[in-house]
Amino acid sequence: MQTLNKKKARFIVLSLIIPLTLLICFVVFPAGDLIRMSFTNWDGYSSSSDFIGFDNYISMFQNKDLWTSLRNNGVYFAAHLLFIPIELMVAVMLTSKMRAAKAYKTIVFLPYIINGVAIAYAFSYFFSPVNGAFNSMLEFAHLEGFIRNWLSDEKIVNFVLAFVSLWRFSGYHTVLFMAALQSVPNEIMEAAAMDGANSWHIFRYIQVPSIQLMVDFVLFDNIRGALQVFDIPFVMTAGGPGYASSTFTLHTIKTAFTFNNFGLASTMAVAIMVLIVVIYLIQNKILHIGRKAEKVK
Repeated sequence: MQTLNKKKARFIVLSLIIPLTLLICFVVFPAGDLIRMSFTNWDGYSSSSDFIGFDNYISMFQNKDLWTSLRNNGVYFAAHLLFIPIELMVAVMLTSKMRAAKAYKTIVFLPYIINGVAIAYAFSYFFSPVNGAFNSMLEFAHLEGFIRNWLSDEKIVNFVLAFVSLWRFSGYHTVLFMAALQSVPNEIMEAAAMDGANSWHIFRYIQVPSIQLMVDFVLFDNIRGALQVFDIPFVMTAGGPGYASSTFTLHTIKTAFTFNNFGLASTMAVAIMVLIVVIYLIQNKILHIGRKAEKVK
């Protein structure tokens, strides 16, 4: 028995060597180097750099354009967060006995597998004020009063970009929810239905509690995705007009490659990592309190 336990322990250790090595080489070491770089004034091409302490962090907090970019990220975060219950309900419908469910699943997931740059270009033409299809549709429907410069109006541009992001990623979240829902035993739901539970009761008290881990993952993915969004605003508006549709990641990349300030860009990258963790912890705490209150009821 002791020999068997030693073999199991040896197998586990050997199995972890490669993933741990990759983790250290491609995650831990780059993260440490990023933190080190955030305390320097490296310009990206010089062979040396100077240690400047917390100057980059002070400069980052004083950068008004960066705060504008972070506020724009908040639009993506709020839009996706509000849409998660809808994605979950769609997943429930598609996992039920529904006609042409497989075709609907394919349609829902298709936007996610299309290249993000291609999607951004397509929607750029769709919302174009010159010959865009959307304004033409409004004109055809005699709704000329709603015609706008969708990608150059500071008041609405972020909502338009958030809509494109929703169109692309909602299918991915729906498929994740579907995969989790399929692991819920049918016997439990059938027994609940026989006891008089309706569809809402089964959804609230059986299906949702059974897939809490997936709900937590989707919520975390929403935080990460909203704070790291890049391709859609970069292709569709390049962050314009001005910084009206810039995002934190877009501003970070511009700081590094346009202004050759890799030290400050590294500081921004460190800040976004910390922000993702902090928001996730706060979100988990709120959910934990909510679940405890639900159990008390």
